[in-house]
Amino acid sequence: MAIAKAERLMNLALCLMNTRRPLSKKELRESIEAYREAWQNSSEDAFNRMFERDKDDLRELGLVIDVDESALDGELGYLARPDRNRLPEIALDAEEAAALTLAARVWQQAKMSGAASGALQKLRAAGIPFGEAAEGRTALEPRIPAREAAFEPLLTAARDRRPVTFEYRKAGAAAVEQRSVEPWALECWRGHWYLAGYDRDRGDARVFRLSRITGKVKAKGGAFLGTVPEHVDVRATVAKFAGEGATATATVRVRRGAGFPLRTKALHSTRVDEGWDELEIPYGNGLGADLAEFGPDVLVLGPEELRADVVDRLRAVAGFEGAGA
Repeated sequence: MAIAKAERLMNLALCLMNTRRPLSKKELRESIEAYREAWQNSSEDAFNRMFERDKDDLRELGLVIDVDESALDGELGYLARPDRNRLPEIALDAEEAAALTLAARVWQQAKMSGAASGALQKLRAAGIPFGEAAEGRTALEPRIPAREAAFEPLLTAARDRRPVTFEYRKAGAAAVEQRSVEPWALECWRGHWYLAGYDRDRGDARVFRLSRITGKVKAKGGAFLGTVPEHVDVRATVAKFAGEGATATATVRVRRGAGFPLRTKALHSTRVDEGWDELEIPYGNGLGADLAEFGPDVLVLGPEELRADVVDRLRAVAGFEGAGA
């Protein structure tokens, strides 16, 4: 007889919360009747799919499930530690409640909006009042789009401390590279999402733009090798890489009606003619990659090494590596 999903989830939650050591999937399968039935009547794959769905559903409900490989000789183990699944008494004033309501409206995509709505419902159940038309509410509401397919798997991997692999195309490069990364944090900066993490192949911290990740993000087993910083300031890292705070400058010509991100950080702007403006912008590490993305709408006048960098990147995209002229 099929066992109701609610009962199955409750049994899984009880097993994970009342164990003193991580439990393997095999141990959970033998302890929970619904899993044992799925394994005996269907297949190992059917049980695995059911378990993964249930684990995700419990996390969606707020249960913090830790994944531990060290205690089971390489096999993944699961447990929900009591100290990580105990909430203090919730007490929010009107301004804090309004801020959470506004934050819940930020997300546009369906999965994130569902999670945000569920969080508000849980807070309402705890006695926190949320007015639909709070006093002083602004008519303008922020939105944070996350269209990249890599967003959700990276967000989950960063939350669960799971290493990932993906194919990545650097700015101005035609070929993709396989990257093995320990994800730390995601942040939106100037309309683009970035991942900060530890690049295992390079043995150092790196920042990756999600729009340059190709194919699927694959989660891997095992613990992190690099030390996770207490605070990961992705925005500051990206800004520094893009040249913000740089003391050197570059001179570029930008086609009229184009290159608006460059115009916002220009130190000086001069109109050349009906078609072009000349800008002086901060010059720092990574500026060549940024300029190459504007293609024919930007001409680099100097310095010469920046101009050569941009030309090389554009030639690589066009497939002219090694050509004579």
